[in-house]
Amino acid sequence: MTRHVLILGGTEEAYALAEALAGRGGLRVVTSLAGRTASPRRPAGDFRVGGFGGPGGMAAWLRAEDVAALVDATHPFAEAISAEARAAAGLAGVPLLRLERPAWEAGPGDDWREAADPGEALALLDGLGARRVLAVIGRREVGALAGAPGIAFLLRSVEPPEALPPNVRWVQGRGPFAVAGEAALLQAERINALFCRASGGAGGRAKLDAARDLGLPVVMLRRPAAGMAPSVGTVDAALAWLARAGSSGTMPRR
Repeated sequence: MTRHVLILGGTEEAYALAEALAGRGGLRVVTSLAGRTASPRRPAGDFRVGGFGGPGGMAAWLRAEDVAALVDATHPFAEAISAEARAAAGLAGVPLLRLERPAWEAGPGDDWREAADPGEALALLDGLGARRVLAVIGRREVGALAGAPGIAFLLRSVEPPEALPPNVRWVQGRGPFAVAGEAALLQAERINALFCRASGGAGGRAKLDAARDLGLPVVMLRRPAAGMAPSVGTVDAALAWLARAGSSGTMPRR
């Protein structure tokens, strides 16, 4: 009988895991994408787009599709879908693994400040005297930027937000980015501070390195608290977890 792995994806880690698993005999891999971008990149193996209708709907899908293991490889700030995955896995009795990229670590020359929420972040930016800020926080959080009318924000995201506050201008961007390109953007736009989420990952690190090289401060939204599911930080560790599950009869061995 073919075993089935569902990956909740959209991140580079999810794509890499699907690539590593696709084509293995006796294994079906499906990646679920949220559908928030108009032209999502297609992962290896099968994929679906859109929500499940809450934990009950996801649990029903897991049962109907005979899913043997669920890997939540969504963005570190995708709190809602991660909570849904934990609840659905419990309802359906399906093993769940959280694959979450390691957080960034500050090094010599980095000037970082953490904030618990956008309100605290805006207060920090104001205290720094920031007046032109590159914001890489996700288009759904753009409304919070209206709380600092004295700061001109350049918001970068893959898709445009539905509406922009008067103090926000949008520019499209899809990573990974290079440090030289990020530095050129910061200089061309006369940016004097960076506002981002503590997303982690190599693809988003370039803006932080460019900010360090230019002597710019960074205000970073702290990651949400981790859930109770087993968690790993690399694709190799996720593959090892799936292999261990296979040795107990839940999944096929590598």
